[in-house]
Amino acid sequence: MADIALITIDLDETVWPCAPVIEQAEQELLGWLQQQASRLVQTHNLDSLRDHRRLVMQDRPEIAHDITAVRITSLRLLLKEFGYEPDLAGEAMDVFLAARNRVNPFPDVYPVLQSLAQLYCIASITNGNADVNRTSLGSYFDFSLSAAQVGASKPAPDLFEHAIQQAGVAPVQALHIGDDPVLDVEAARRVGMSTVWVNRKGAIWPEELPPPNVSVRDFFELASWMAQL
Repeated sequence: MADIALITIDLDETVWPCAPVIEQAEQELLGWLQQQASRLVQTHNLDSLRDHRRLVMQDRPEIAHDITAVRITSLRLLLKEFGYEPDLAGEAMDVFLAARNRVNPFPDVYPVLQSLAQLYCIASITNGNADVNRTSLGSYFDFSLSAAQVGASKPAPDLFEHAIQQAGVAPVQALHIGDDPVLDVEAARRVGMSTVWVNRKGAIWPEELPPPNVSVRDFFELASWMAQL
């Protein structure tokens, strides 16, 4: 490995648990819809709202990488269908995103990220719509990129390439940290980056994929490995 200058970090399930945050955000959105668009929720529940978003992604592949745009488009269509002003979708999305960014990072993340931020350029890259700058971790990141910003989702190379370009480093000087073998590790490896697999759940590495440079259970193990570089 060359001297690392840039570290890119996935967010959901790498830095914080994602599922409970999404669940809470969708519940708060549903509560808002019950007050503002009651006829809609008399027909739709969380499951059917998800099904509708899937249909939007199929019908509008040009926005499928931007899950915020997908959610807003879905809400606009449903609001109009049930006789409400489609622009209410913007207010609904504000409710959702406020809850979406109330994350609880894994306890190992804070101390390690604080140390790494003193030594490296740190960037978050995500397919999701969490905004790290709206969380308690924002000050540790030099910049953040999302699939919506660059126009493509991982495992496409765009997020990694944009991060490398913005940091002004070569791919061999960049290290990506993520939880997904395909979306994170394999995708970054193909760009020429070094890789760390954060395997918090003790999963088995897919035998059809080349292994990461290192597999760690949490950020404490990550820090120990990086101290040896």
